[in-house]
Amino acid sequence: MKKTMKNLVAATSTPLASIFGSGFLVIVPILAGAVGPYAWLAMICVCALAYAMGSVIRFNIRSTEPMLEAGTAPQRAVLFERTSDLALVVAYAISVCLYIRILAAFLLGGLGMDTPLGEDIVVVAVVGAIGLVGYTKGLDMLQDLEKVALGVTLLIILALIAGFTFYDISMLKGAGIQFPKMPDRDGWQILTIVGGTLIVVQGFETSRYLEEEFDTETRIRSCRLSQLISTIVYVVFIILSMPLIHFLGSTVEDNALIMLAGKASALLPVPLVIAAVLSQFSAAVADTIGGGGNMVEATRQHVDSRHAYLLICGVAILVAFFKTLTVLALASRAFAFYYTLQCLVAFNVSKSPVRRCGIALVAAALGFITLFAVPAG
Repeated sequence: MKKTMKNLVAATSTPLASIFGSGFLVIVPILAGAVGPYAWLAMICVCALAYAMGSVIRFNIRSTEPMLEAGTAPQRAVLFERTSDLALVVAYAISVCLYIRILAAFLLGGLGMDTPLGEDIVVVAVVGAIGLVGYTKGLDMLQDLEKVALGVTLLIILALIAGFTFYDISMLKGAGIQFPKMPDRDGWQILTIVGGTLIVVQGFETSRYLEEEFDTETRIRSCRLSQLISTIVYVVFIILSMPLIHFLGSTVEDNALIMLAGKASALLPVPLVIAAVLSQFSAAVADTIGGGGNMVEATRQHVDSRHAYLLICGVAILVAFFKTLTVLALASRAFAFYYTLQCLVAFNVSKSPVRRCGIALVAAALGFITLFAVPAG
């Protein structure tokens, strides 16, 4: 029993680190700029879609993987699976750029030196360094950073939740809570902007790629548990931030959380910046490793891991000169495409009409995001 629980905790740490690394730093200003006082509802909707997609991933772990390994999967499912592996490599490459752009925004913002040119220089330098180290020495030496980063990230999330809670209570006792106004946006703008935040709940799918370390049931449970924990944390985080959102104004800034943290407590900005740098660097390394592994498998080892790291970082540098929110929307579209392909895999394997109908609905929502998601701002 103790060993089973230990394995579950270990298996859950990887998807959980990926989920929190993807978005807690930027989700508040983006949803505030999209739907104002309904940011909490938008967060619930995004998490609900992610959970539905997670159920598809869990189905593929339980039902599709054995068929793929045995060579009994339908031919179309095999084709979609191989295509999804390549799509995931591209998605990882874009997310590497996103993580380092967020790192640059928070690092330079914390130092009071944030400029577009400065961010571009930091992004190219850090991504280039990851690619160079990966090519020459490999990235295994940096893998343990993920556990440290997750611990630091969870601590700063708890600190922010505590700081926002005390601020909210003080406002209730004092001048009263001021909620944000609804931005002047139509339904289409709201759907496309909120759809562009899918990346912030990305990461649960990593449970599927831990088959060498954990058994099927552990991976399924870790996928579900990571989604439940992150959903609770995200929704609570958004709700508690609502009384501070009016400080953001009408402009959506990628590092605006620093300012909100400062409004809640003068003690929060410095540890927030440190946690941001550590978590985003760790997430970028993890996605470089994950993307490299997928590329090696997708090319049937025609590309080795060293060259795969170099190619992934090269793609990341190609999109490094877009603004952070633009890269975030691109990453959401890339992962939505990967998830859509996973839905098609599950659709071709499942024999249940009810399940196939549900999978088709999830695929339709993800297809919409793939085609139409746009950046906030």
